[in-house]
This record gives sequence, C-alpha cells and structure tokens, in this order.
Amino acid sequence: MSKEIPTSGRLQLAVIALVFFGPLIVATWMYMTGSLTPGGSTNHGVLLEPIMNLGELMPGSTALVETDGRWVLAYVNTEECDEACRNDLYRLRQIRLMLGNDMDRVIRLFLHGDAATDTVFLEDQHQGLKTTNDKGFAALLRGKRPGGVQDDGFYLIDPMSNLVMYFSPDLDPADVVEDIEHLLELSRIG
Repeated sequence: MSKEIPTSGRLQLAVIALVFFGPLIVATWMYMTGSLTPGGSTNHGVLLEPIMNLGELMPGSTALVETDGRWVLAYVNTEECDEACRNDLYRLRQIRLMLGNDMDRVIRLFLHGDAATDTVFLEDQHQGLKTTNDKGFAALLRGKRPGGVQDDGFYLIDPMSNLVMYFSPDLDPADVVEDIEHLLELSRIG
C-alpha cells in the first residue's frame, strides 16, 4: 500500500528544489550566454599592457633613483614649461594631496626637456617634486602612451618599477585619485 504525497507536500518539494537548483540554472545560463555581465572596466586611466619593468629596460635611469620603494606619478614635458605645463604640474600636486593618508606612498616626478626649468617656481609651488632630464626615460614613457592621445598626461609606476597606468591630461583629478587609491588598497608593496 503506497501512500500518496499530499498536494501541499509536492508544492513544498518543488519550492525547495527551485530554491536549490534555480540559482544554479540561472548562473549556468548567464555563463553560457554571456548575458548580464558587466561591460567595460571600472578604471578611468588606461592599464598599460603588457606590464613592463622600467628598471630593467633603463637600468641607469636617473628617473627611478630615490623612489624609496614608493609609487611614482610621472609627468613628461620635454618642451619649455608653459602655462599648460604649469597647470599639469598643479594637477599632479593636487592629485597627490587628494590621496590624503596615502599621499606619502606616492612621489611626483617631472621629466623635463633641455629647456631650463623655473627652479624658483618649482621650489615655491611644488615642494617635494622630483625633477630630471632623462630623455631616454621620457621617450620610453611616451612610446607606451595609448594611440590618439596628447603628449601630456600622467604615468603611474609601481614600487617595483613596473609601468602600470596612463592618465589622460583631461581626466578629472578625482578619477585619477580613485584609480590610484584602488591600486594602493590592493597593493602590499609601497
């Protein structure tokens, strides 16, 4: 003599099976079809791939001296430092200050050209800014710049001397800070 399961019992069994297998079926469907996956990236700067170690490519470079295992935010301007250059240096300083407690983990580097730099301006307005005229290093950075963007911009180098990101000059400083803070949060170095 077999006992029939009451209708409410079958309904409960179906609900339990749906709760267990439902997410599995939906996840499999999403994986197989590629639907509902996030599009694009969350970073504002351009991740430079493949990652290249600048210390290995330019072993004698003066640009990476005295980084003391910190992140480097570099700005390249091989021409005379005009108003646009001064504005970019100001943005570079503001980006570092906006990092708050993490600002000591990042140093600023200005790669200038042969034109004489206004040392009074730099000492007065940009204390702590490292400056150097390393043409090979500047050319290497500019060569890694994404196509179709201006010569200016900022390059982020990690404490291991790996070139990590490029930030366009017209990017909002808050967006640059967001990317850098995200990397600093994930980083166990520097």
